[in-house]
Amino acid sequence: MTDPISDFLTRLRNAAKAKHRIVEIPASNLKKEITRVLYEKGYILKYKFEDSENKQGIIKIALKYDHVTKASAFRSLSRISSPGLRRYSDVEKMPRVLNGLGVAIVTTSKGVMTDKEARKLNVGGEVLCFVS
Repeated sequence: MTDPISDFLTRLRNAAKAKHRIVEIPASNLKKEITRVLYEKGYILKYKFEDSENKQGIIKIALKYDHVTKASAFRSLSRISSPGLRRYSDVEKMPRVLNGLGVAIVTTSKGVMTDKEARKLNVGGEVLCFVS
């Protein structure tokens, strides 16, 4: 697999379209941090990191749906920076998703965070994905 983050986002998208409650994803430190940010911003219900017999482990994510419309909490997950074309942004040019209603997940020298937190800490970094 050449792009594990894109695989992570695709598994989440596919599980949400199929209305699954729980999705299992192979773990990595970056995926764990992205999962933490998605949980803090309310896009997923719960998550759990499980160790398996191999060292990689598994992330179990419980997806969040609207009670009335049964729609997923996120409408779109799109990968911005890819292994073939990295997208970096400084603080002044940090992208805003849906004019501030969505979230851009950014990896910085101070960790993985949202675009709003990066602006507050005055750091730039690689824009991983957009969530809205």
